[in-house]
Amino acid sequence: MEKGKISSLQMAVLLYPSIIATSIISVPSIVAKFAKNDLWIPPMMASAIGFLTVYIAYELHKLYPKQTVIEFSEQIAGRIVGKIIGLYILVFYIFAVGHIVRGYSEFIISSFLESTPLIVIIASMILLCAFAVQGGLEVLGRLALLFSPLFILPLLSFVIFLSPDYEMKNIFPIFGNGILPVIKGSIVPGGWYSEIFLMAFLLPYLSDGKKGRKFGMLTVVSVMLTLVVVNLTVLFVLGITTSSKVFPLMVASRYVSLGGFFENVESIAMAVWIVGAFIKISVFFYVSVLGTAQWLKLSDYRVLIWPYTIFFVELAYWSVPNSAEYTSYLMTVLPFYGPFAQTILPLFLLLLAVVRKKRQKQTKSS
Repeated sequence: MEKGKISSLQMAVLLYPSIIATSIISVPSIVAKFAKNDLWIPPMMASAIGFLTVYIAYELHKLYPKQTVIEFSEQIAGRIVGKIIGLYILVFYIFAVGHIVRGYSEFIISSFLESTPLIVIIASMILLCAFAVQGGLEVLGRLALLFSPLFILPLLSFVIFLSPDYEMKNIFPIFGNGILPVIKGSIVPGGWYSEIFLMAFLLPYLSDGKKGRKFGMLTVVSVMLTLVVVNLTVLFVLGITTSSKVFPLMVASRYVSLGGFFENVESIAMAVWIVGAFIKISVFFYVSVLGTAQWLKLSDYRVLIWPYTIFFVELAYWSVPNSAEYTSYLMTVLPFYGPFAQTILPLFLLLLAVVRKKRQKQTKSS
């Protein structure tokens, strides 16, 4: 099915932007609606979902080292129930591609290319990702290593360049409204943290599989630190108005001004977003076609790439009517649908697999 191999480091640099690319744009505003000036705390609380998901994915991999979740779900739950579980997880990733592309397109049009038809933005990105997926997992791993500095360094630059505009007093009072709003705010980023379960599709193809859990945990730590820093940055710059901004990081980037000549760096922010979105969409695209091929017992997933390309264009265009509905999806659906499909359901599979293994050992010993 997949002949290529990647390292654990390449897996990590694939997973990091796959989680953080959309969350740094949307999470600060959404979390601020609940946690107010405590919006920097929920990413730390929600990271527990990420750590748990890594543990589940790796333990399942240890039991079935050469199979993805689509394959070993049949081994664990039986053919019919396993097929249903695999299809449910697969449908989540397929529809996630449509939502991610739509969110990316809404951001580009609302912030920069207001007169460009939506379908042009959608089709161009999906077509580009299709060519990357056509190259296979090794190509995706190398692209992630190549583009990761272009994603991380500008993000760090924004944090540094905005420091003259920081109002540190915006962080106070801490827990001014109690801990309950913070807990509510932590539910939202949990949907993004659960996406670390993508590693269940990548672990069978690692050249150094024993390091998979270590780099998975490091990815969660990196995502948590990034979200905390980004949320603090927009809080220090925008204050209580963060919750009213659709894309607060983009608004904050407009405050960058060094020496009266280094200004208007929104294009850099757009470049960061495009690079991160490209890697994220490519990974979700790859997982969708790989999982579908395994579910259908095909010998090669590449035959599905171009049919899926057409389908994803249509799905992204029609899945969400406007940006307001997309934000509503991120607030009300993803925080529950994501962890259920990528954490709770795999946890059920892990518990069932452990019980089955114990019974098999008891049967052999008797």
